[in-house]
Amino acid sequence: MPHRHFLLYKPYGYLSQFTSEFEREQRKKRFLGELHPFPAGTMAIGRLDEHSEGLLLLTTDGRVSEQIRSKHVEKEYYAQVDGLITDDALTQLQQGVEIGLRDVRYQTLPSQVRRLDEPPTLPPRGRSIRSDRHGPTSWVSIIVTEGKFRQVRKMTAAAGFPTLRLVRVRVGNIELADLQPGEVRELNELG
Repeated sequence: MPHRHFLLYKPYGYLSQFTSEFEREQRKKRFLGELHPFPAGTMAIGRLDEHSEGLLLLTTDGRVSEQIRSKHVEKEYYAQVDGLITDDALTQLQQGVEIGLRDVRYQTLPSQVRRLDEPPTLPPRGRSIRSDRHGPTSWVSIIVTEGKFRQVRKMTAAAGFPTLRLVRVRVGNIELADLQPGEVRELNELG
């Protein structure tokens, strides 16, 4: 039986998994299986945390998953950060910053980072970010090749600009494009 591959706009508030072994979490959280009748054996390629949204690839082929999660494949995120990001902060992010992973400090690899002059065209998030009265925000594009736990959020915070909204818009040459939150498209192949 041939493998199947899917492109999903993971909405805010969903976990990047299909179920939980914890009954309480199963009752209180939202899972990918609620969005589409995925076939048995489907796995998310990488993860987006519950508060992140955007492009999530899914497959029934473990080898494809491993290839896409490798450091050879770029992952691009749009991050809305608290405050007007400075040139110094952009340079820090480009060169790599130190973040915490569990109980150790980790130096991120250099990243491609640029300020977005205009907010990107994205569907509204299901939950408001915050009121404008709390000060200005700005948007950056961050391209990484690694995928540590909550890495982009930790990177912007380390540079002094915490992330308020995080949307993955590209994995390799596959883009989010005009997909809407919760929408799924089946692909012939990945990569």
